Amino acid sequence: MANASIRYGVSLRKRNEAVKKDKKAKYECDVCGKQSVKREGTSIWKCRHCGATFAGGAYSLKTSTGSTFNRIISQSK
Repeated sequence: MANASIRYGVSLRKRNEAVKKDKKAKYECDVCGKQSVKREGTSIWKCRHCGATFAGGAYSLKTSTGSTFNRIISQSK
């Protein structure tokens, strides 16, 4: 069985697959610009190229809440 932890409901299985995909993906580094940021642990992301460490979401580097916050801060400046 591919999804042993998620059993019933197609919407739950689809959401679980999306989270797994985001968790394993490589993201672009804000420091060096390379596509080499990977998840080290819960909310800890590290660039494999330049070694920069970022705090982000648990399963993706940038969350929608963080993006909204950054937009509000940049508008207030």
